[in-house]
Amino acid sequence: MRDLFFLALLPLMLYTMARRPFIAVGMWLWTAMFYPNAWLYGMANGFRYNLIFTGLAMLGYLVMRDKPKVSFGAIGGLVLMFFLWTTASTIMTEGLPEVTWEFWSRFLKVFLLFVFVILIVSKKLHVDFVLWCVALSIGFYGCLEALKFVASGGGHKIEGFQGHVLGDRNELALAFVMTLPICAYLLGEYGKQSKVLRLALLGAMGLLVAAVVGTQSRGGFVALLGLAAYYFVKSDRKVLLSILGVALVMAMSYVVSDEWTSRMDTIGEANADASFMGRVVAWKLSFIMATRHPFFGGGFKTLEYFPMWQSLSADFFSYAFFYTGDTLPETHRARAAHSVYFQVLGDHGFVGLFIYLCMLVRVFLTTRALSIKARLQAETAWIATLGTMLQLCLFAFCLGGAALSFAYFDLLFAICALVQVLHSRILPATLAAAAAAAAAVVPKPVPAPAPA
Repeated sequence: MRDLFFLALLPLMLYTMARRPFIAVGMWLWTAMFYPNAWLYGMANGFRYNLIFTGLAMLGYLVMRDKPKVSFGAIGGLVLMFFLWTTASTIMTEGLPEVTWEFWSRFLKVFLLFVFVILIVSKKLHVDFVLWCVALSIGFYGCLEALKFVASGGGHKIEGFQGHVLGDRNELALAFVMTLPICAYLLGEYGKQSKVLRLALLGAMGLLVAAVVGTQSRGGFVALLGLAAYYFVKSDRKVLLSILGVALVMAMSYVVSDEWTSRMDTIGEANADASFMGRVVAWKLSFIMATRHPFFGGGFKTLEYFPMWQSLSADFFSYAFFYTGDTLPETHRARAAHSVYFQVLGDHGFVGLFIYLCMLVRVFLTTRALSIKARLQAETAWIATLGTMLQLCLFAFCLGGAALSFAYFDLLFAICALVQVLHSRILPATLAAAAAAAAAVVPKPVPAPAPA
């Protein structure tokens, strides 16, 4: 039934996207996060929706009459530098070329998403639509799985679709956490207009918290706690947030299992946790990879190439300052880097990591500048709020990503693009329009009467 419904809507969706390229960009991100093929069967499952919507976004931009002035700014420059650096590291890969190039092609799509968000998004409506697409993809899946988790009394373990970018439950949990500030922004903007929307978004935020708990991801839980603490510091409604926080904790205490509790207890005993120390071993091997190839690293996924893993393990005891306890590299299989920072370090070397960190810092500082500058005018207050929420998204990613191989996440680069668009295009245009409107209503001075 859902196949027929989706196929019936598809022509209308395609027509709308062809007429409005910003809708195609939003749906491009929606298909990347929602993975519609996992929900459809039969004939509807055979279409490559992400490719179709991507093509429409590109074609729509090419035929746009009034293209926005292109401004990639410092953020765009750093993202471009990083992409070019990953291309160079892929050309000189130390891993399996077919695997490395396949992963590079995935990152190319992420880079193109970044580019076309900057090229097409030019006003508040466009920004809000992209954010709604995030809420209706990651947020929808999180709410659905959270309902199963609560209905099962905490027995349902939340996981992503196999083969999807969010297939791993740890990465899925971090995506849920990053979606929370986006829902908070949408609540502030649209909750006043509709009681139904206000209740729906409030419920969605509560369910997303439950979804993070339901993944049993320690990294996701740490990111959630960090986000809550940072949001509490930033917020002017600390009493209300405290009450809501206590209510959520009490509600979750009825559904979490003993397994979940014992798993979270290991967060404070990381040195004694074999799983965590196994990640530290992978971090050390990524570091060794970077010392061997300091400029370009080994290329995408090279650490997971077992012959390279074995080769790096031969130098494992050469860096005694990098403490791993009694844990040694596995001898029968390779592992992922399990950290966005060590992932980039091993994949693209010290220079690649430096560019990546500069990109993150620049985006963070730009969101801060947005929040400060946009707060001065009533017309730009929404930009100030959104700047803070996107800063929270970035903070959650940087914190939760410290233990995940998630450096090239689509949503991260979409957020980077939105921040650049807000800073270089939407905020200046809104301030200029407000200044023009204010000048238009200033009464002209009345000339003094001529002397008699």
